[in-house]
Amino acid sequence: MLEKLSKNLVLLKQEFTQIYDGHSHIQEILPISSSDSFPIIDKHLELLHDFAKKNPIYHNFYEQKIQDILCRVCEGDINEHWLNSIKHGSSCQPFYPTWILSAYIAVFIAKNFGCKELVDIGSGDGRIAYCAKILDLKATSIEIDAGLVELQNVISHATNVDFNPTCVDAIEFDYNSLKLKSPVFFIGGLPQMGGDILATNVIEKISTSNIKKNACIVFAGTHSKRQLSGDQSDGGWSTLIEKHGLKVIESVSLPTIWTFDQPIDTPYIFTNFA
Repeated sequence: MLEKLSKNLVLLKQEFTQIYDGHSHIQEILPISSSDSFPIIDKHLELLHDFAKKNPIYHNFYEQKIQDILCRVCEGDINEHWLNSIKHGSSCQPFYPTWILSAYIAVFIAKNFGCKELVDIGSGDGRIAYCAKILDLKATSIEIDAGLVELQNVISHATNVDFNPTCVDAIEFDYNSLKLKSPVFFIGGLPQMGGDILATNVIEKISTSNIKKNACIVFAGTHSKRQLSGDQSDGGWSTLIEKHGLKVIESVSLPTIWTFDQPIDTPYIFTNFA
């Protein structure tokens, strides 16, 4: 089902980019209802729509049929949060979220690998941790920017979904305090934009604890040769993956805000300790 969801979402996004005639800073789509192409549990789909409707970054919604799928188009603006997110010394990348449905699919994949807890590092507006919560994983959302954490709190209260927004520097955080048994860590930031520094610090913390034994780590990469420089495999993460003894167990490409105008989407690289 997840492979089908991923492929169909990419196809839907490709069609949407061809017909979209709006001028919003960001835009994404959510199917209105479950279907053969998008066999999503009704309650989960309702909660994904609720996240968008209760999220202040979105200011306009309308319905549009795309490839015979009735969708809700969500338009928004992240300029304010984008500027605030780059003012921190250890912040590795400006706030550019994945699509809500992409977050749901990525978390569902991690759950299928047996993960029971999710820690989203550099979590932005908390959408990955939100999806973890609705998929019955114990969620922790870690974000250094206080404005983004306040945004997460607004969403959490409005949706009545507590995904544990936490304002802290991920490099300094004590992950042992979470008492994790089978966690997945989502690392925010591309490797060429400082994400490798963040990932290295987190992995080193995990490696010196019992967390390592059952931990999965998910990296968001890029296929852009302009951004990749020398490291062109595993979305730009292959050097770090090899250095830390990680094994790639899954790779899936999903739409994100930053690849909206690009023909190739964002690769999510799922790894564990070999």
